[in-house]
This record gives sequence, structure tokens and C-alpha cells, in this order.
Amino acid sequence: MDDLVGVTVTSVTNQTTDDINQCDQRDAKAHLFFMVVYTLVFVVGLVLNSLTLKVYFCSAQQQVSSIIMVYLRNLAVSDFLLCLYLPLRIINYISSSVTFRLVNCNFAVFGLYLNMYASILFMGYIAVNRYLKIIYPSGNHFLRTVQAARIISTVTWVFLLALLISFVTMSLLTQEAPNVVTNSCESLHSSQVHVFNIIIRICAAIIFFVILVSLVFFYYSASRSVLQAQQRQLASFSCKKLRRSRRKMLVLVSVFCVCFVPYHLVRLPYIFLHRQCSLSKVFYYLKEVTVLLSVLNVCLDPFIYFMFSKAFREQLTSTLQRGEIKGSREPPTVTHC
Repeated sequence: MDDLVGVTVTSVTNQTTDDINQCDQRDAKAHLFFMVVYTLVFVVGLVLNSLTLKVYFCSAQQQVSSIIMVYLRNLAVSDFLLCLYLPLRIINYISSSVTFRLVNCNFAVFGLYLNMYASILFMGYIAVNRYLKIIYPSGNHFLRTVQAARIISTVTWVFLLALLISFVTMSLLTQEAPNVVTNSCESLHSSQVHVFNIIIRICAAIIFFVILVSLVFFYYSASRSVLQAQQRQLASFSCKKLRRSRRKMLVLVSVFCVCFVPYHLVRLPYIFLHRQCSLSKVFYYLKEVTVLLSVLNVCLDPFIYFMFSKAFREQLTSTLQRGEIKGSREPPTVTHC
């Protein structure tokens, strides 16, 4: 009798494992495609963001202190850290190691999403700053001070790092040896971690939609201000200034929508429908494509730096010119780093 029960349990377990493996089958060609594209994004993003950090922290630009500069520097740091996580995601497409899967699911995945939402938050702060500059062009609002920008940036990083530490600690303390290793990290997490993860996702989705609505509203307000200035026939200088503000907001909104909106539109149905075997493969690839788009912001954010900061444009031009001078073997100029 015991032997019969044991055979039955083993048969059910094997059947469950087979079902999981069958539903979790992935196309090797698709994984190769994602690996190649992520590699290109990593190389381009690393070069662009390394150059950006050099301009921000290793030149005369580091002496420039303004509200927008504080947020742009933090956005650049977030993008650079996001680039550092990409090799782990690239390896994940070709590795079948259980140890690497544990490292990836317990640390790399959450770290990647943490820096993605750091970028979303700092984009929101930049938009708020531009909006306040339009509404209070000569006002002394507290949020339009360098001190406030530094406090907000520090609190943001402390909050995000606290979430990362909490998630990693909880994952390691409740980790159990997996019976079946799949492409989904849910099979490697305990029920406590799964609940914690759901709470974080809900809060992140709320933050995203609040910032998205704010960005659309800020761009609408900037466009309306330009229209009102044209109707009132204000000085050409004021009109040009408002147009520049609208162009900057348009660049910010465009990058935000291209990179982050598709991911959040797919993420919600993915949470509820990816367990269905008939839909799991479709939603898996939809999620992977939208995550790729969200990571693409490491290559697109330099356009934001270039548009929003005249000092950055001037320093970038100076840095590139110094590189050309060194390439032509002329005497090098002295730099700060």
C-alpha cells in the first residue's frame, strides 16, 4: 500500500513537473535576440552614461549648483547603475545554473527594477521643477531651492535602498531549495516574499501612474502658457523662453512614454494571466519586450540632459573638443579628474 502511495505521489509530482516545463518552454532564438539587443543597449548606455558622469562629476560642471542639475546628476547615476545590472540579465538568457538563477532572482531583478523606478521618480522631479519655473518664474518656492532638491534626492535613494535590502534579506532568510527551476522567479520565492513583492508592485504602479498624469498635465500647462503668450503678443524673448520650456517637456514626456508606458500596460494583465498555460508564453515575450523598452531609457536619457541643461551642453562640447585635441597629439589641457 505504501509503495502504491509512493508511486502515485511520484507520478503526480513528475506530471506537475512536466506540465511546468511544458508551459515554461522558451524559444532559444528569442533568447538570443534579447541577449544581442541587451548587449547593444549595455554598450551604448555604458558609453553615454560614463561620458555623462564624467561631465557631471569630473569637470567644471561639478561646481555648477542648480535644482535641475541635482536631479539630472541623480538621474545619470540611476541610469549608470541600471547599466551595471544588464550583464546579469544578459547571462540569464543563456545560463541554466540554479545558483545564478538564485542570485538573479534575489538580487539582480529587484535591483534592476529599483533603478528603473529611480529614473521614473527623478523624471517626475524634473517635470515638477520645470512646471514650478513656469508657474512661479520669479518666486521663491521652497521646492525650487537646491537644498530641497538635495533632500528629496537623498530621501529617494534611502527609501529605494531600504526596499532593496529588505527584499534581499527576506529572500535569503526564507529561501528554499527549488524543486523545479523555471524562467519565472516566483518558483524560487517563499509566500512571504511573494506577498511583499506584490505590495511593492502595487505601490510602484501607483507612483508610475501619478507621475504619468503629472507629466501630461505639465506638458498641457506649458502648451497653454505658450498659446496665451502668443495671444497676448508678449515680448519675443518671453515667447521663445516658453517655447523652449514646452520643447523640454515634450522630450521628457516622449522618453517617459516610450520607455515606461508599454511595460506598465502589459504588467497588470501579466500578473493575473501568466499562470494560464495557453497565455503564459505570449505574456512572457510581451513582458520581455516591454522590459527591454524600459531599459532603453539608459540610451535616451542623455537627450534629456542635453535639452535641459545649457551648462551640460557647453561642458560636453568642451570635453569632446579636448578629446579631439588629445587625438591630434596637441598638448593636453588640465582637467579636474
